Amino acid sequence: MAKSEIKLLGVWASPYVNRVQIALNLKSVDYEFLEERFDNKSELLLKSNPVYKKVPVLIHDDKPVCESLIIVQYIDEVWTCGGSILPCDPYDRATARFWAAYIDDKWHPLMRELGTAEGEEAKAAIFEKVKEAMVVLEEAFTKCSKGSGFFGGERIGYVDIAFGSFLGWLKAGEKMEGLKLLDEAATPGLAAWSERFCSHEAVKGVIPETERLLELAHIIKQARLKAEAQSAPN
Repeated sequence: MAKSEIKLLGVWASPYVNRVQIALNLKSVDYEFLEERFDNKSELLLKSNPVYKKVPVLIHDDKPVCESLIIVQYIDEVWTCGGSILPCDPYDRATARFWAAYIDDKWHPLMRELGTAEGEEAKAAIFEKVKEAMVVLEEAFTKCSKGSGFFGGERIGYVDIAFGSFLGWLKAGEKMEGLKLLDEAATPGLAAWSERFCSHEAVKGVIPETERLLELAHIIKQARLKAEAQSAPN
């Protein structure tokens, strides 16, 4: 299929965009990556996703598909080569969707709270909740992997993509906060899995480097502080 027929609108630092990139790589699909700007959304993006006006958007034969996990499912259904991303068994498929939803609805909001918490006491309280969520995901990994290397078993699957896309920001968060989130003692399965996931050929070059994310986080923080200062009453 011609590369020009498949376009991905995104930004390099978005874990949601990274999900789509990994899924396309797993299926060996060539695509054109159209980088969006943080401060100026393109007309193509606004036209392709008029409801949410955000990335990622996959454009396949001029038809847009929005929302990262929906796009991953779409890729899995359209390109059947390279093995299935979602499990074939209906129960296993439902379980994978459950844990992907847990990551987006429970785990990630806790991570955002950890990054914005003010004061050591508040940060410590959120950190305990994050650690509890990590243990829950450790248990999920044990059940889903069934003794293999990934949530998807012998190969990267739906939950691997859903969670693994956040590993770049997770590692950056560890450095920014001076905390250990992937603890080899508390979550040995996840710690080993994260290294295995990031070294996979479909993932290499997709998950952003920690230092680059730290630089971006600093820029975002400075811009937010400047905006707050400008909006503060005199």
